[in-house]
Amino acid sequence: MTSLKIPNTYQADILGPDYQQLVLEFPDDYEGKVIATLVLKKAAQTSTKAVLYIHGFIDYFFQTEMADQFNQHGFDFYALDLRKYGRSRLGHQQLYNVRDLREYDAEISKALEVIQAEGHEAVLLSGHSTGGLICTLYAAHYPQHPLIKGLWLNSPFYDFNMSEFEKNKALPQLSKLGRLLPNLPVPSGLNPWYVPSIHCHYSGEWNFNLEWKLPKYSMVKLSFIRAIHEAQKEIHAGVTVTVPTLVMHSHQTTNPKKWGIEAQTSDVILNVDDIQKNAEKIHGDVRIRSFENGLHDLVLSNKKTREQVYHALFAWIKEKGI
Repeated sequence: MTSLKIPNTYQADILGPDYQQLVLEFPDDYEGKVIATLVLKKAAQTSTKAVLYIHGFIDYFFQTEMADQFNQHGFDFYALDLRKYGRSRLGHQQLYNVRDLREYDAEISKALEVIQAEGHEAVLLSGHSTGGLICTLYAAHYPQHPLIKGLWLNSPFYDFNMSEFEKNKALPQLSKLGRLLPNLPVPSGLNPWYVPSIHCHYSGEWNFNLEWKLPKYSMVKLSFIRAIHEAQKEIHAGVTVTVPTLVMHSHQTTNPKKWGIEAQTSDVILNVDDIQKNAEKIHGDVRIRSFENGLHDLVLSNKKTREQVYHALFAWIKEKGI
């Protein structure tokens, strides 16, 4: 891969003086102009190691404690706000609108070019939820990428959290319909207690933009259902990943109908058994870890749990020589 000369176009980021952002531009898509945003927080000492983090659905990068943890362990920290999410959403775009998860390959590839050009030789590719699915397939599709040395997946979206009947009968039909009617809205089925469990204005400890990470999202477009379903079929068939891979998830899934302790001690978005089962189908050096009382985004869990998450993560990184 040829190096890319990067002009000094970083700007101040919303997260404060330690963070910078770089706008990445791409050819127009079916909605028009497209950008993504690469966020950077450098380690205190010059490093040739970096992490590239990809957020999940209805999300953007705001997890500063995670960035701090990587900096303290000698990694420069990069995160992408994908097209139509967070920092990258333009006025003419529908939030989160996607028709094929491979659309995101462009910004991941360009981000990796930037990271390489800025002097890095090794990258830990990391993704949460939908970002975990995206990263798994990126690593599988580009097995010879010179920078990617490991894969860390935080509650990856390997299957829809629905009944076997819905998965086997309704989902394939919805996916087919999504080709013809991509903008048709359908119920999301997302549990409404997730954001209240993490945001400081409700019952959580984290502050983030509630216009970018919405408290509720009752409907999704059929195009999203189709994009995810097509990507998940690859996972279910068993992909090969050539770098060490660490998959993490909560110890339990619940679907609370009212506010209670379950919302703060479990994954209320995905079925952790699905994560486990499908992670076991990945061919390669794959380790799977479960964490007591973990939330869907493990790094937003209670302090004890996330300390265990970071301890396990950096022990694995050291063991694998990443």
